[in-house]
Amino acid sequence: MTLQVHNSLSRSLEPFAPSQPAHVRMYVCGVTVYDRCHVGHARMMTAFDLIHRWLKHSGYQVTYVRNITDIDDKIIRRAVERGISIRALTDEMTQAMHQDLDALGIERPTHEPRATDYVPQMLDMIGRLEQRGLAYRSGSGDVNYAVRRFEGYGKLSGKSLEQLRAGERVAVADAKDDPLDFVLWKSAKAEEPEDAKYPSAYGVGRPGWHIECSAMGTALLGESFDIHGGGLDLQFPHHENEIAQSEGACGQIPARYWLHNGFVNIDNEKMSKSLGNFFTIRDVLQVYDGETLRFFIARVHYRSPLNYSDAGLDDARNALRRLYGALDSVSAAEWALDWSHPAAARFKAAMDDDFNTAQAVAVLFDLAGEVHRGGDAQTAGVLKALGGALGLLQQEPRRFLQGGAPAGLSEADILARIEARAQAKRSKDFAEADRIRAELAEQGIVLKDGPQGTTWVKA
Repeated sequence: MTLQVHNSLSRSLEPFAPSQPAHVRMYVCGVTVYDRCHVGHARMMTAFDLIHRWLKHSGYQVTYVRNITDIDDKIIRRAVERGISIRALTDEMTQAMHQDLDALGIERPTHEPRATDYVPQMLDMIGRLEQRGLAYRSGSGDVNYAVRRFEGYGKLSGKSLEQLRAGERVAVADAKDDPLDFVLWKSAKAEEPEDAKYPSAYGVGRPGWHIECSAMGTALLGESFDIHGGGLDLQFPHHENEIAQSEGACGQIPARYWLHNGFVNIDNEKMSKSLGNFFTIRDVLQVYDGETLRFFIARVHYRSPLNYSDAGLDDARNALRRLYGALDSVSAAEWALDWSHPAAARFKAAMDDDFNTAQAVAVLFDLAGEVHRGGDAQTAGVLKALGGALGLLQQEPRRFLQGGAPAGLSEADILARIEARAQAKRSKDFAEADRIRAELAEQGIVLKDGPQGTTWVKA
């Protein structure tokens, strides 16, 4: 089966064919680094990490660009509130982001450009838009994009200009020719810190958010590349505006395939900072390990809504333990990915169907079931290798299953009680042996007796 992807631009499933047969160029909108990353960010970056990994497993060389927005109104405001420089804030939050993403097993992109390093490229693109009559200077000193002068605005979102006007809010008087127009270059305000100000032919100021991605994508991947991705919340207006800017400046649409991951919902409401119903990745990692959070995300198709809850994470952790339990029961043989293997072929068919990780995970459970029913090292090897294609199941199984002793118990305590139980059994004091097993079970420790002795896992 040829890889099929859902293209938001055509609103349909399409065969994937990069412009260069063996090379995929992919741009994904990253994080605005003014605060710690939340679960919505985890969902987006895990989704595209899974896509990135599958493209590589499909034999493509992948140039993957995921930007960092490090100049923005929220960043300026937070830096001023904390009394630190913009760079100090964004460096701190970028480091925290990397720590969180490392915990989730998310691979670093090929390039991770910071917006502030590409201001000259942004100004060049703004200049080209102005020359082509698509940008104008306002009385306030801003430079705006003239939406109505770009034929085809709304092609990504499916919204007509009339629909957009009908649904627009009352516009603030900001010297725009049209409320739909958006800012390309923001004139600096006197009260803003000096490190938020950049010189330009338009006066001192800073770039608008939308132009940042257009400039960075073009600079690193060319005027037309293969995949542009991001969260569904970016489809409009951000990605719509990117198309208007990039196509307006370069004469061609920036990407052939547009991929968007679904929202994270909490109590059937979209998770957002504005609603105050969000959780940082760091908060979640205080309770759940990174691989559990990754698995929780991976077992839902990337375009579907993800319902966040502790119950869902608990279920994901237990399900992941079942997979690791299979690998703990049989030592996995080394197995190079061979797509002719029946289970591997089903896995590949699922991933080639618009990166259907939900169906791919189902194949993993089928394999785990075979291992539990008396499967051999080869089957366990297939399970581990296919899990690796999703960035899962690569830990030593026993280490994952034990996951550290429960609060109040050290591993030495557990091992001492296992030895005491073994001594009781040797003395034929089976009541004492059963008491020790039950006592440990009450504390979340499950004992497993086998030919090589007794081991333990967390319940």
